[in-house]
Amino acid sequence: MQILIPHLWYDTEAREAVERYTSLFPDSGLDWSYTITDTPSGDAEMIHFHLGDTTMAAISAGPYFQLNESISLMIDLSSKEELNRIYKGLMDGGRELMPLDEYDFSPYYAWVEDKYGLSWQLSYNPEITESFRVSFCLLFSEDQVGLAENALKTYQECFVGSYVERISYYQSGEALLEEAKINYSQLRIGNQDLILMDHGYGGENSFNEAFSFMLLVDTQEEADAYYEHLSAVPEAEICGWTKDTYSVSWQIVPRMMMASQLTSSQEKMQTLNQAILKMKRLDIAEIEKLLNS
Repeated sequence: MQILIPHLWYDTEAREAVERYTSLFPDSGLDWSYTITDTPSGDAEMIHFHLGDTTMAAISAGPYFQLNESISLMIDLSSKEELNRIYKGLMDGGRELMPLDEYDFSPYYAWVEDKYGLSWQLSYNPEITESFRVSFCLLFSEDQVGLAENALKTYQECFVGSYVERISYYQSGEALLEEAKINYSQLRIGNQDLILMDHGYGGENSFNEAFSFMLLVDTQEEADAYYEHLSAVPEAEICGWTKDTYSVSWQIVPRMMMASQLTSSQEKMQTLNQAILKMKRLDIAEIEKLLNS
């Protein structure tokens, strides 16, 4: 079961970016789109799509946040030829963060930033049975260096049934900053891997709202439990968004609200969206009332 749904914020390029991504990866496509009207950013197009069996979301909502390498998509691929093809597609207008080469941790690997700012780590992994596998990587940089281990514990406590698959630490002299502790850790959440690492050299960019994780809930109790673990910045609570103590952004969203995008009238959705804009934590009972009215 997929629990974490990555949500990507763009200025105006969400559709163009999604079309690029889904054209590069097999068994991928756009699922639905919806334009939220009269937001502080104007009209914002929200898009849901999938890369293989991984559901993702994107929005064009203004130039307020910029994607960076602190959160990246880590893609394991079973074929070098496919890796080369996808690498070439992502590098069209993008830039290389680590060149395509052999490394101690991977026989064939590259780290690139595409033309829209999204960071991708591509790694050849002949052991996987599917053509590719998507994981999410958090790189604790700047003021967050050294917090990966605490975050690992926080997220394991938050997500019932999650467990640490792997953890390794920097050895003496491997990291420039002595605060850096974890050079790689892997937390299994549902059918996904969340990878957490301290940046050994400090880095230049930290987490922001451009890359957030959506969590779909069925009850207010479920939503409140997530807030209990993840909300550490009260002023960041707006329209279902929240921010944890490590500055990672989350969106706690009723599942039935997402489903309503496909079934409710434009007028009803406009009424709902205007109500949501006034909420901090989403009130599931009020949203159900509006949808059923």
